[in-house]
Formats: sequence, structure tokens, C-alpha cells
Amino acid sequence: MLETFFSTFISSTIRFLFLLAPFFVVTMFLALTRGLPAAEKASIIRRACISAFVLGLVLFFAGPLLFSAVGITLNSFRIGAGTLLFLTAISLVTSGTRNHATGLPEEDRDDIAVVPLAIPVMIGPATIGAILVYGAELKTVPEVTGGLLGLVSGLLILAVLLRLSGYLERALGKTGLNILSKISGLILSAMAAEIVLTGIAGFIATT
Repeated sequence: MLETFFSTFISSTIRFLFLLAPFFVVTMFLALTRGLPAAEKASIIRRACISAFVLGLVLFFAGPLLFSAVGITLNSFRIGAGTLLFLTAISLVTSGTRNHATGLPEEDRDDIAVVPLAIPVMIGPATIGAILVYGAELKTVPEVTGGLLGLVSGLLILAVLLRLSGYLERALGKTGLNILSKISGLILSAMAAEIVLTGIAGFIATT
């Protein structure tokens, strides 16, 4: 049981961290909060991560109910969500940005914690689909617990990176952050391929 929990926890932490595209989020956070005082930046980080966690928690448990209500199988959704995630990964690799979140720094900045920072910068359409799939795949209590703690850990790591965003920008520069975004996109593309191939294999096995 403990072995299942720890293996699920570690794998889920890594999965969720890359699904969140941390270095892209750092780049967007820097652009959206340029010139704001440190206390306000800390408040934005806290509210954005809490919002992302609440949405992630809902999505984590909503998968089976959604699939049953719509009348689609998990394997079919794996193929669709994996394809969408792959398109996001391509966008990260080619330009260092998510394809659904370009041009956001020019939007109204009255309250950026929830929109656009939590949604869609942290959790966009592709991430929503992937979380629905991962939540539906975990069946036992140790797996579900490990998955949820993995989501929390991924968001905590992202929060730390956001708190250190100023240092990261000075140390790596915009080019360095862009390169790291592209590398994370490459890893994300492999995760997307795994989701799609698992869906195809499961679909073939049931026909």
C-alpha cells in the first residue's frame, strides 16, 4: 500500500508540475506583475495557486461522472485530451508559450490572480483534459491520495518558483526562461503521446 502511495505521489508530482508548464507561468507572471510591490505579488501567487488547486480538485474527481453523463469512454477521452495536450506542447516547444494564452499581459490587470493567471495560464484547456484523465485512472485509496498530494506538491513547487521569479529572471534572463519552457514542452509532448497511445491501445483491446 505504501509503495503504491509513494510511487503514485512521485509520478503525480512530476506529471502535474509539467502540466502546469512552470517556466511559462513564471514568464507570464513576470509580465503581468511588472512594477507591483512584493506584498501584492505574494498575494497574487497565493490566490492563484489556491484557485488552481480548487479547480484541479474538482476536475480530479469529475472525470468518471463527466464521462458517464456524456456517454464517452475513458479511452476516447484519453485520445482527445492527449491530442490537445500535444498541441500545447508543440506551442511551448516552438514559441515557448501556450497556444491559448498569448497576449495576456495586455489584458485588464485589476485582478489577475484567478483570470488570467490561474485560468488559463496555469490550468488551460489541455491541462483540464489531462487532469480529468489522470483522476479517472486512479482507483484505489492509496492512488487517489498520492495523486491529490502530487497535485498539491506540484502547485507548491510552482508557488516557490513564482516567489523566486525575480531571481530567476536575473539569473537566467528571458532567453533562459524561454529555453526552459521549450524543454518542458518537449517533456509534455512525451506525456501527451503516452496518453494518446494508452487510449488507442485500450480502445483496440475493447473492440
